[in-house]
Amino acid sequence: MDTQSPPLHVYFLPLLAPGHMIPMVDLARQFARHGVKATFLTTPLNAAKISKAIDREREFGSQISIRLLEFPYKESGLPEGCENLSATTTLEQTFSFFNALDHFQGPIERLAVEDRPDCIVAGPLYTWSNDFAAKFGIPRLSFWGSGFFPVCVHNSLRRHKPHEKIESDTEEFVIPDLPDTLTTTKQQIPESWKDDSENSIKEFQEKLIKEEEGSYGMVVNSFYELEPAYVKHCREVIGKKSWHIGPVSLCNKEEGEKSQRGEAASMGEEECLNWLNSKNPNSVVYVCFGSMSIFSAAQLREIAAGLEASGQPFIWVVKQNTKEEEMKEWMPEGFEERMQDRGLIIRGWAPQVLILDHEALGGFVTHCGWNSLLEGVAAGVPMVTWPLSAEQFFNEKMVTQILKIGVPVGAQAWTKRTDSRAPINRENIEIAVKELMIGEEAEERRSRAIALGNMAKKAVEPGGSSDTDFSSLLEELRKNRNNN
Repeated sequence: MDTQSPPLHVYFLPLLAPGHMIPMVDLARQFARHGVKATFLTTPLNAAKISKAIDREREFGSQISIRLLEFPYKESGLPEGCENLSATTTLEQTFSFFNALDHFQGPIERLAVEDRPDCIVAGPLYTWSNDFAAKFGIPRLSFWGSGFFPVCVHNSLRRHKPHEKIESDTEEFVIPDLPDTLTTTKQQIPESWKDDSENSIKEFQEKLIKEEEGSYGMVVNSFYELEPAYVKHCREVIGKKSWHIGPVSLCNKEEGEKSQRGEAASMGEEECLNWLNSKNPNSVVYVCFGSMSIFSAAQLREIAAGLEASGQPFIWVVKQNTKEEEMKEWMPEGFEERMQDRGLIIRGWAPQVLILDHEALGGFVTHCGWNSLLEGVAAGVPMVTWPLSAEQFFNEKMVTQILKIGVPVGAQAWTKRTDSRAPINRENIEIAVKELMIGEEAEERRSRAIALGNMAKKAVEPGGSSDTDFSSLLEELRKNRNNN
């Protein structure tokens, strides 16, 4: 790096939701380790969740800091303390939260007058971020927190609209113009694309698409070896400037970094590791559905019964119904006593990367959110796929049909937060877990998963595919600054 010129200064503005903030913190740390001055923009309550990771990075000598933005509760009609998408409880609150993000433009512009950043990396929903970048004459890079594959699938459905020719919600149709032949149904695509969705939702979706099309380029938490055909498709067919720089979770190398990633864990690192250390290699199933999922008591009962019937040791992260009186509604009688030695229930936040990386881990029951999918891949762990919403049904196809490291549990349609549809039954859960963990096919899946995990680790090492792409991105940003 040319020591005569000042370091690049990059703003990082994530969508205020756990699945977006956590990888962007890792991304900002990666930039800082490459000699970039990284400024993370967030609100006080969100800053409290990431400050340990940022402070640790500063101790290593990185130029990384947090700038606080006040959250506009009153202007947005939200209750005080609702600074994260995971804190919204109704659709009305969710849209109020989206609108609140517009209020950040003024404060961030005032900061930028003082800081003069060279680039902004912004998450989705900041529909003013291109205007901001143009005003300051800098590139705006988008960071959606998903991979190339779901971007390509979304683009195909948006351009060709094959779902509009289908009347039935359950009839399968081919997703056109992709490197692989894949099918889906109307039940598995975003609500906003359906004919009967509200106009306001469709308008908002179009606004997001337009914003994305206007960005300078896209930073992707992925690595070339995971989805080579879709990296090429995105760049050459869609024509999107993009850089793969992941898996960003691999910047967490020490146990302390892994255990403190995201919110404070509900269980101590030592207690969790001691339990895992008592189990045989590749024997434990880890069950976690991300930070936004909410299951009914009936569905939780089926998961408990399915895990018990599977005969496998398990760690199960339960994000809700954790109060004693509420637990009685879903926990089968005597379940915890019977599972005392075989199962570990974590109520709240779990140190996911720490758990997945442990040698006792043999399988992962996941909602197929991109972060979880990639963290499972990086750890070399095969998966039971249980998509719920967003792009997760597309991600499932990647895991089960393209990578061939997953077993589907049988989820067929989006699950809304207030969903009352029949739960996935215990027999399906038992069968999927056993298929994942036992038998010759299970060993073949595990071998493929381990090979992918090794590729992921090599990708971020010096000279690896992600490291090389990262270097080319920084070089382009420096040239762009020098030309302005």
